[in-house]
Amino acid sequence: MNATKAPTFKNLEIKQISYEQTKDLILNVHYARRMPSISFAYGLFKHNKIIGIVTYGSPASPFLCKGICGVAYKQDVIELNRLVLINNEKNEASYLISNSLKLLPKPKIVVSYADTAQNHCGVVYQATNFLFTGTTKGRTDQASANGKHSRHSLGDKQNRVYRSPKHRYVIFVCSKKQKKMYMKSLNYAIQPYPKAYPVLNERVL
Repeated sequence: MNATKAPTFKNLEIKQISYEQTKDLILNVHYARRMPSISFAYGLFKHNKIIGIVTYGSPASPFLCKGICGVAYKQDVIELNRLVLINNEKNEASYLISNSLKLLPKPKIVVSYADTAQNHCGVVYQATNFLFTGTTKGRTDQASANGKHSRHSLGDKQNRVYRSPKHRYVIFVCSKKQKKMYMKSLNYAIQPYPKAYPVLNERVL
């Protein structure tokens, strides 16, 4: 059975939380203001008060599952799709991510994106040893209701919205043997980390 709680560090504690417990920060603090697919969620607590969350779920794009390490490992792919911190004090983000990864069921291929439109370059992923595998291209998609993913489009080809380029990060949560297999099948070249912007606040990703 997987653990649901991480070790306490400097009055910080990480525990698995419910879907309902994520709603306040995702809908009221995160810039996207919408709920993603959530399979696993973890809260960062200080003195028993929740001060941040990280969530993982099925990628919005079904092509991503096949594209990372091929069809053979598509069932292992999961996306870190929300990171929200109320105060974003030093080391909170990296502590939350690194320990939540340890609590995830294994094996997993975890993918996450840093949105260039929000001046994010993925500093927290760099600090937690994710691999940088390039930047997606900006594009336009058919508009969808309430800003949802393009797979929920309204069907109006003339009504389009711009999707900004995003830095793509990947990390393998598994045994050393499994990691070698994932690395061998990785379909993206590992690249040097992009540099941080002059002003950066990645408390919401």
